Amino acid sequence: MKYKIICVIVFVSLLVGCTNERFHSINTHQSFVASMNILEPSLTFYNRKGELVADWTFEKAYTGAILIQRDRILLYGHQLAEADIYELSSGKKLATLETGIGTTNAYYAETEQMIFLTNSRTNKLMRYNLYGEPDGELALRNYPMSMIAHEGLLYVVNYKDTSLSVIAMEDLVLQAEWPIEKSSHGLAIVDNKLLVGGHGEGMRPNETVKVHDLASGEVLSTLSMPLMPIGFAQHENELAVVSHGSNMLYVTEQKGKLKWQLEIGANPFAVAYFNEHIIVAGYDDHTLYFIKEGQIDQTISVDKGPFQLLVRGDS
Repeated sequence: MKYKIICVIVFVSLLVGCTNERFHSINTHQSFVASMNILEPSLTFYNRKGELVADWTFEKAYTGAILIQRDRILLYGHQLAEADIYELSSGKKLATLETGIGTTNAYYAETEQMIFLTNSRTNKLMRYNLYGEPDGELALRNYPMSMIAHEGLLYVVNYKDTSLSVIAMEDLVLQAEWPIEKSSHGLAIVDNKLLVGGHGEGMRPNETVKVHDLASGEVLSTLSMPLMPIGFAQHENELAVVSHGSNMLYVTEQKGKLKWQLEIGANPFAVAYFNEHIIVAGYDDHTLYFIKEGQIDQTISVDKGPFQLLVRGDS
């Protein structure tokens, strides 16, 4: 009898533990900018006034996140063998994806409603449906990472290679490979052109953003943005770029003409537009900068290592 009672207690404890595996819920109508912090793994959500909406602290070593539609978020880690999908409105875990160790990036193609993950160990692109179920894979080159989608095609930078892969998302067929600089990182599509940033290699840090023809991959021009332009954000006819090697934020017109620049943060990796602000995450000073009309409007201290920014606008 005592053994049976112990078994029941253990079962109930496990059941309660699974039931309580949730984070603070976020109203579906709440707009936010969220900072993915990786030295103290957490995701911190702020409203347009810079007020804390929710703080999700993780035991897992997540290194990245993406929004899926409006009410779900996928969390992954380079040293984790799985990724998790959570529902924001309830804080509950919805699904776990068996990815294997080595996930470098995740991307949600909104029009196609497909989730893509890249892996540095297998050098593969993996596709999943909205429920986190595997839906195909494709072998790429060395260390696939940065991704962006446009009109049915997925553009993937192979970070430790000199190749960018162009893939048809519907059938996972490689359409083309374009020559790029090694250690390229950061992508944007502006005015039917693909912009590619990067770190540079060895003693030669990258100082430019390459502007490629979206059809042929030909380099049409370069934009000077020293040093190491790697973070991109777009809003209407404007592009914001952070160069983490020089702590600089550059804001240009759609054609690439510089509007203004600002020295900002310590080792900034991420930039995003959120309502009337441009947000920059300072990785080394653990600070979010809210910038308005070229000036710092507000600063917020966050957990250590803000590495990525997620934005959900008004519903």
